[in-house]
Amino acid sequence: MDRTAQLTARPTQRELVYDPPPTKPSLHLRAVRVLEDNWTGTNTVPSRSLYPHQWSWDSAFIAIGLRHISPLRAQTELETLLDAQWGDGRIPHIVFNPSVPLDAYFPSPDFWRSSTAGRAAGAPRTVQTSGIVQPPVHALAAWLVHRADPGLSRARGFLSRVYPRLAAWHRYLLHRRDLGGGSLASVVHPWEQGMDNSPCWDAPLSRITPASARSFRRADLDHGAAEDRPTDLDYGRYVRLATDYRDGGYQDGGGRFAVEDPAFNALLIASEHALARIAHELGATGTARHARAERLTAALVERLWDPAAGMFFCRDVRDGTTDGATGGAASGALIPERSVSGLIPLLLPTLPREIATALVRTLHGPHFGGGTRLVPSYDLLGEAFDPHRYWRGPAWFNTSWLVERGLRAHGESARADALRAAVLDTADTSDFAEYVDPYTGEACGATGFSWTAALTLDLLDSDTSAGDTSVTAIAAIKGGDRA
Repeated sequence: MDRTAQLTARPTQRELVYDPPPTKPSLHLRAVRVLEDNWTGTNTVPSRSLYPHQWSWDSAFIAIGLRHISPLRAQTELETLLDAQWGDGRIPHIVFNPSVPLDAYFPSPDFWRSSTAGRAAGAPRTVQTSGIVQPPVHALAAWLVHRADPGLSRARGFLSRVYPRLAAWHRYLLHRRDLGGGSLASVVHPWEQGMDNSPCWDAPLSRITPASARSFRRADLDHGAAEDRPTDLDYGRYVRLATDYRDGGYQDGGGRFAVEDPAFNALLIASEHALARIAHELGATGTARHARAERLTAALVERLWDPAAGMFFCRDVRDGTTDGATGGAASGALIPERSVSGLIPLLLPTLPREIATALVRTLHGPHFGGGTRLVPSYDLLGEAFDPHRYWRGPAWFNTSWLVERGLRAHGESARADALRAAVLDTADTSDFAEYVDPYTGEACGATGFSWTAALTLDLLDSDTSAGDTSVTAIAAIKGGDRA
């Protein structure tokens, strides 16, 4: 039988019986397709439907995954974001795509008015952005992207171009945002910390008079169930805070909301270590940056560690309390809410051993490890726990990825392996969901979510060593600096 006859012949019943079933595309291939579908040509949107612009910490996590399939695209992802950096050093949390209709997302560019309201702070005139920030994962992402293809990175001058911008970003946070006087950066809006609707914000937000419901329209409810999203009351407070910050010219220090958050500062510290390694790669010394990261780690422990709870808490620096140890200066009070944010400092390589041990114990205790598949965003035993409501209980893939790295950094390989396997399985079964029920893995929010796909690629394609965040790696580079 010739080839044409073979292709057109009808199969026999026996052939039909033994025909193999269609093969499901691999997890790796499906993750790649998500990132391809969400790619705009210069950056990757988190979700085509719900988040149609570029988000700051999303792009950092996305670049970490993209480095495994296209180091060039990963570099472009970060470069596009940094092109929208403000003159004062801040990296805005949203860079708006001008081709997207204004009503596709709220708050939209005409709410933020960055080029006019942010003029004194150096907002760019050629692109519209928000005026607040998000967690500083960017230097860590840049270093990992460089490591994926050092030859390409050096040929393009990638690190030499992004290093000054990242250094300016860190200066902004360390100087303009030290609102509590304890060396840590404060967030001035819940959206800045990334965990927008966390119960950690309930107490400081209670002081904020919400904006009128008639003054805004929530585009998020067009794509997600109301019972899974922030309440209208909380959203009104978010809008009020953002409005006041905008109307004050995006100047820091005078707002009614200022919170030192453990995850935000832990990521700043991890990125300081990464900046030190970038400096060393560029022929400078990274010793001073490593030393700064270690001082910040000490400040994190001093201000946010609660030994009785075995984890870090947020500090509300606007609650009016004072600290006798600081000569009566306003230092605020800890917010006794157990959030995954309080576990993220496990990422830090120079965290004291006894604190790392306590964090691992808390992670696997009843507040976070009671039969869950992934790390919940909030205390399983807390009064505000809800397995589906935004950041009040569901598990997120980026926070589980950070905890997995932290476990490896402190030698907890078996526990890291188990979490890695659970993340990969849940990403697979949830169709790369935005977040999931921590017990069942049921998908919540958007599916085909970019950072879920990107971090899946990272866990699939990275080796399982602690790598560049380990104590050994930090010590080695510091030794090189001294030499």
